[in-house]
Amino acid sequence: MPAVQRPRSTIMAGIMLGFALISVPVAAKDKEPPPPPAQVQAVYDCRAIADAGERLACFDGRVAALAQAQAANDITIFDRAAAQKARRGLFGFTLRDLPFFGGGDDDEEKITRFETTIVWARREGYNKMRFEIADGAVWMQTDSTDLPRDPKAGEKVVIYPGAVGSYFAEIGNMKRIRVRRER
Repeated sequence: MPAVQRPRSTIMAGIMLGFALISVPVAAKDKEPPPPPAQVQAVYDCRAIADAGERLACFDGRVAALAQAQAANDITIFDRAAAQKARRGLFGFTLRDLPFFGGGDDDEEKITRFETTIVWARREGYNKMRFEIADGAVWMQTDSTDLPRDPKAGEKVVIYPGAVGSYFAEIGNMKRIRVRRER
């Protein structure tokens, strides 16, 4: 009796399923938060000192070193609101490896849609739209979609991520266009 040959697509599907099952435990691994900077850890370490006088002296010395590092721009301290403002300002750039720009576990703060207004817009090159939004970022159309009219200053624009690092913009009630951030 001859051997049964399976179609190549079935074999490839089996191989892909195998790779997917192998990669699930790796993807599910919990991310550990990055360790605090050495200057901050030194302040934390003072808490372990039992004697109150020595602990106070430790805190005084370590906090002074922390302030000196901040004054020398060796360390920067900012709060959640400042991180969110930085994320909005850098929306469209790829900074996924930095924990405070989207690489951390704070999924509730990731920007998935950015709504703002247009400052100026003009056609460039092969009828591609280039526009600036209220925060100063400049975006350029990358597809060949023809917009029925030029956007006007003050018009609402919604920018959101697409697949594989691409972005879309919906200007007013016109068709969506594929865009990339220029600056």
